[in-house]
Amino acid sequence: MKNPGRGFYMAVEAALLLLLFAVLGGCSPAKKQEERTNLEFTVVEEGRLPEELARLVGEKKKEAFKLTYADGGYLYLCIGYGRQETGGYSIAVNDLYETVNAIYLDTSLIGPKEADGKNANPSYPYVVIKTPFMDKTVVFD
Repeated sequence: MKNPGRGFYMAVEAALLLLLFAVLGGCSPAKKQEERTNLEFTVVEEGRLPEELARLVGEKKKEAFKLTYADGGYLYLCIGYGRQETGGYSIAVNDLYETVNAIYLDTSLIGPKEADGKNANPSYPYVVIKTPFMDKTVVFD
């Protein structure tokens, strides 16, 4: 049997390297960034909520909650942080945007300042955001 030459082994190595690069190239850990559009919104005060939504928030606010509500051409995004031992909390809306498939809302609970933290009454911080209605899944980050 004839021994294949050095050129044969180099060709096999080159083919294996090409195959390896092709396989690894398709498994990139970086996701393709989805196109996103920032959404305009209004923070709705408790007294201006639709009656049914105000009732739902009142029932849920003692525990952490996330809910959506549609009414009159608007979409309401609600997030509550449950019972807090004191007052003085606020909620920051960090981001609200849409992609092709979903709406994303990112909020943060901000604790009371030292002086505000002396209020011994419990509070139930929540925020309701109003935006034009879109029939998409909402993701609360």
